[in-house]
Amino acid sequence: MSEFIKIYEDKPSEAAIKKVVEVLKDGGLVIYPTDTVYGLGCDITNSRALEKLAKIKGVKLEKANFSFVCSSLSNLSDYVKQIDTSTFKILKRALPGPYTFILPGNNDLPKEFRKKKTVGIRVPANNIVLQIVELLGNPIVSTSIHDEDDVIEYSTDPELIFEKWHNKVDLIIDGGYGDNIASTIIDLTGYEPEVIREGKGSLDII
Repeated sequence: MSEFIKIYEDKPSEAAIKKVVEVLKDGGLVIYPTDTVYGLGCDITNSRALEKLAKIKGVKLEKANFSFVCSSLSNLSDYVKQIDTSTFKILKRALPGPYTFILPGNNDLPKEFRKKKTVGIRVPANNIVLQIVELLGNPIVSTSIHDEDDVIEYSTDPELIFEKWHNKVDLIIDGGYGDNIASTIIDLTGYEPEVIREGKGSLDII
């Protein structure tokens, strides 16, 4: 059964953040809050964990559309080809925030993602996950927690998430109620920004 720990966004406990990072480094899967819906993720450098994540989602790893959750734009060049000034300005304006940006991937992507030409980059405005990624030292590969309920697309209550997921993941963070609107996805790989999914983030930034 997975661990269930309470972390407060306005003042995350250092010990709790450390605990989450240890689980991630050990190849564990973690459910955590973001500025939109709850996410399910693992350490980008751990192949075993990436395989587990793909299996839970029922997809082949090399075809999965997972996003990379970063703590800032500073390590973007680790995974993304050089971007022009106008693209960078959009990213600076929007992040941290409720957006996923599709950007051109480079040759330094983990081997599991090299077949993909693009990557989805996320820097959520949520102190808990930003501190986790910061301490981990590299991005979390992430996907949203969907609800089987036809009416509610995303699970928002951490207690209910725990009930449903405690046998599938290693640790679940109770960071308070989540949102039930996912991030806005914007593709920045073409000549003009293209909105793939309109979610929580305003389109004024483009």
